[in-house]
Amino acid sequence: MSPTDRLSLISRHFDYSNAHDVPLNTPFSIERESSRVVDDFNNKSNPFKGQQQKRDFSHSAPSLQEEAKEEKPPTENMSKQAPHPTLLIPGPIEFDDEVLNSMSHYSEAHVGPAFVAVFGETLSMLRKVLLTENPKGQPFILSGSGTLGWDQVAANLTEPGDEALVLHTGYFADSFADCFETYGVKATQLKAPIGDRPQLPEIEKALKEKKYKVITVTHTDTSTGVKSDLKPLAELVRRVSPETLIVVDGVCSVGCEEIRFDEWDLDVVLTASQKALGCPAGLSIVLASQRAMESFKARKTRPTSYFASWKNWTPIMQNYEAKKPSYFATPSPQLIHALNTSLKQILSKPMEERFETHKQQSLRIKKAIEGFGLKQLATKPENQAHGMTAIWLPEGITPPDVLPSLLKKGVIFAGGLHKEVAAKYVRFGHMGVSVTDPKRDDIDRAIQALKDSLVEVGYKAPS
Repeated sequence: MSPTDRLSLISRHFDYSNAHDVPLNTPFSIERESSRVVDDFNNKSNPFKGQQQKRDFSHSAPSLQEEAKEEKPPTENMSKQAPHPTLLIPGPIEFDDEVLNSMSHYSEAHVGPAFVAVFGETLSMLRKVLLTENPKGQPFILSGSGTLGWDQVAANLTEPGDEALVLHTGYFADSFADCFETYGVKATQLKAPIGDRPQLPEIEKALKEKKYKVITVTHTDTSTGVKSDLKPLAELVRRVSPETLIVVDGVCSVGCEEIRFDEWDLDVVLTASQKALGCPAGLSIVLASQRAMESFKARKTRPTSYFASWKNWTPIMQNYEAKKPSYFATPSPQLIHALNTSLKQILSKPMEERFETHKQQSLRIKKAIEGFGLKQLATKPENQAHGMTAIWLPEGITPPDVLPSLLKKGVIFAGGLHKEVAAKYVRFGHMGVSVTDPKRDDIDRAIQALKDSLVEVGYKAPS
């Protein structure tokens, strides 16, 4: 796909028509003007030249015939992907070449022995990524987005009339609560101010007031960059309400934040493929504990979804992991191959090393942001995620002022997502290969691009 074609898909995130009174870059947005960004991209005075990233942004990708004719220098430090601006939003993220190459795997039978072996291996590797060794826990990999994980939880672990306590740190708690209500579950939200998280004493108080079937926590809320501390939360729940299932929305944390499934006694971690796991979007990934599976088996009513029903999927996943062909609904073979490749890359080093790499890069980014005189939505260090940073813009500057300038410099950030303050901040995603691959300079270029873009719109950092 040419750079222009790519921009025709993404440029709507960078311009905001004053004809609409909806916040920028939120699910409530209707349309944005795209012509100016595309024109700027095509303007020869602003090509992606002179970037330090190991890619050439100055021309479109050559055809296979042209490549064959060229005498190429060594390419071990260069991406083979088509030229494109670096995607540094909180997901999807930049993908490794090998992962994308896996997507081009030839078509094969989804019940054939070769694919069954790959799927089974992928399920087993997922256990290792989440640091669980309990064979009675159950991983699920279904075709769908991370949102399907909410449906799996609501349809399989709760029944109409049950109570769910939803810890609120941003937009995604609202959505998870809405999902529960769709299934007839009574969702109570425990909210914190923007940039903060519910505190343990108020959580304890809520748990003592009512019996909750599940408690949910968004590990990193993508709308605010707020990270919740899972270990003390889990310890509190086990002490105060041990029968309550602990459900972690880890869509923006699995693969970059520390999660110790067994040690912390968690019940469900749900995530998606396109963020820190480094695989293209399209897979809903869930790990359920032995306790969660026993609760599922003891339910009094049928699961309230057909496609998301663990009654249908559990034997399929168990058979795949045992390398036995099985069928309920057709999986996504190419995405499974890509995830398999990504998980192998992740597990090539200890998970502790991966967690620390993301942490150190995050601290470096946040120090640079502070040096610019900017603040984060998550003001307290203990609340700050390691896979993304939500940055308040200076007074009078909005995302449409900054994002197009970043794009001209070959960098893509996301606008705000929290509907109350969406027009006041931007989001910088720093996960996966952009952080872990030492040959890439994505982070350095992004920091410089942000600084330069702010200067271009008239911002002067305090001395």
